[in-house]
Amino acid sequence: MLNKKLMVVAILGMLPIGAMAAGGSTDASGGCGVGSKVFENQRGVAPQVLAMTTNGTFFQTIAVTLGTSGCSQDGVVKSNWKTAMFIDGNKDKLAHDMSTGSGEALESLAKLIGVQDQHKTAFFQITKDNFARIFASDNLTTDQVVASLKQVLASDSELARYSQSI
Repeated sequence: MLNKKLMVVAILGMLPIGAMAAGGSTDASGGCGVGSKVFENQRGVAPQVLAMTTNGTFFQTIAVTLGTSGCSQDGVVKSNWKTAMFIDGNKDKLAHDMSTGSGEALESLAKLIGVQDQHKTAFFQITKDNFARIFASDNLTTDQVVASLKQVLASDSELARYSQSI
């Protein structure tokens, strides 16, 4: 009986490791690695957890190292929480700056998401031109602003690369 309890604890203890190894992927593929291939195109919580757990047992490390199973060796680890926190804390200033196409908050956002100097003018202009789309109403959540800004940037061939940084 004790062995069964230990086995359950060990298995449950592996789930967070699998989730971390999958890189916090928001799709149901479990990221890259063997698990993403085994459970490819399956939907639901169970296949996603199983894919992450499979990857977390060390298969994903091997896949990234060798560049197999949908993994690449040149991937960049990203965290977009800083951008969301910046937008959340500066929503009113950003709305004003985007409506005019210039300002300190907009400049700071551009720097935060890595907009290169040669693209800043286009970035400022697209946020001005799409202000009503990005800030569609007065009481938007930060997630809604982020999603709209991502869509606007993704729709522009010159600025699409920055949509991944938000």
